[in-house]
Amino acid sequence: MPGSHISGEFRNVSCPFCGLVCDDLVVADDAGRLKVRANGCGMAAGAFERETPPKASQPRIGGRPGTLAEAAGEAARLLRGARQPLFAGLATDVAGARAVGRLADCRGGVLDHMNSPAGMRNALVVQDTGWITTTLSEVRNRADLLVIADTDIVTRFPRFFERCITNQETLFGENRRCEIIFLGPELPEEMTISGLTVKVVPCDTRRLHEAFGALRALVAGRQLQATVVAGVPLREWQELADRMQAARYGVVTWAAADFDFPHAELAVQAICELVKDLNRATRFSCLPLGGSEGDLTADSVQLWQTGYGSRTAYGSGRPAYDPYHFSTAQLLQSGEADVLVWISSFNEARTPPSCPTPTIVLGRPGMICAREPEVFIPVGTPGVDHAGHLFRMDRVVALPLQRLRESSLPSVAAVIGAIEQALQVA
Repeated sequence: MPGSHISGEFRNVSCPFCGLVCDDLVVADDAGRLKVRANGCGMAAGAFERETPPKASQPRIGGRPGTLAEAAGEAARLLRGARQPLFAGLATDVAGARAVGRLADCRGGVLDHMNSPAGMRNALVVQDTGWITTTLSEVRNRADLLVIADTDIVTRFPRFFERCITNQETLFGENRRCEIIFLGPELPEEMTISGLTVKVVPCDTRRLHEAFGALRALVAGRQLQATVVAGVPLREWQELADRMQAARYGVVTWAAADFDFPHAELAVQAICELVKDLNRATRFSCLPLGGSEGDLTADSVQLWQTGYGSRTAYGSGRPAYDPYHFSTAQLLQSGEADVLVWISSFNEARTPPSCPTPTIVLGRPGMICAREPEVFIPVGTPGVDHAGHLFRMDRVVALPLQRLRESSLPSVAAVIGAIEQALQVA
């Protein structure tokens, strides 16, 4: 049975610590200490098995211990006096994202996820020209060619190849084989030791837009005057173009977080336009990789509630979207945000930006901030300390998360509810 709990052991556990949200883990509970017994990865083991530091479960107000009610009251006081609060981080589950959106609407705040600098590289392309994307299940069952645009998949999503590429069985009972081609200066170290057979095209990352533009021309049968494109001989690009056209079900994948250079959205757009061209003769799709820290969960909740994703403001009485002016960095640098509410329930290392703005943190216990926030409320982790739901990276399903141990840590949604009650009392 999904989510079954037998003699201190949980089966079919969904892991919330990367965008794959693998749902086949076996986790044992020994008096509150968790141990990943099967189907985990290093990332999952480290996150599930981490113990809550002593005394880290108590809220702090100005560095002094307090109760949840006192911390919620102080947070309410700060929000009550704010002209434009910024609700950032937003690393939480579906219920937490809904609660934060409700509070931002009530207080005229701005919503911006901690991963939106990377996410915007994809969002800007979708808004401008659209894209053709696929799902993890389709990749697992159909893909015979995977082209990776300079992304360290193994580090970011450790079980991706195991779950989606090297599996032998498919829904169609085929003897599965998927060719892998990597575009980038060099194969990431984690992929070199993974045992995968990967062909590398040593392309300069910052010239990916040029490379995919050349592939578009070659797929269209046009002649190019250049003999070298993005540092690679044209004949290699012709070979890749031919292979892509011969694929039965090809996929181009990337993680926008690895495209950390100016105007990286142009590379994403070039990829998406090439995929559209390839679909005239064969079947090809994009697979944007993401979902870490609940970024796609927060984005999905905001989309279904407002029609806009991250970087949406409520101060005008209706949702207003601006990918530049409503970024966390811009609002804190300009001083337009006068209170920062930072939410990080999955990873204690994702701390709020260091700034003089009064800060309220809803964070995983053990978080060490560069500056002691005005209010710190430790919260439980979805899928560990409380149940919840999290969207997978392909957005087709919100997987259920279990409560795996007894915990006094409240959920983000519960803390937001306490702050809302404190706002109503005054």
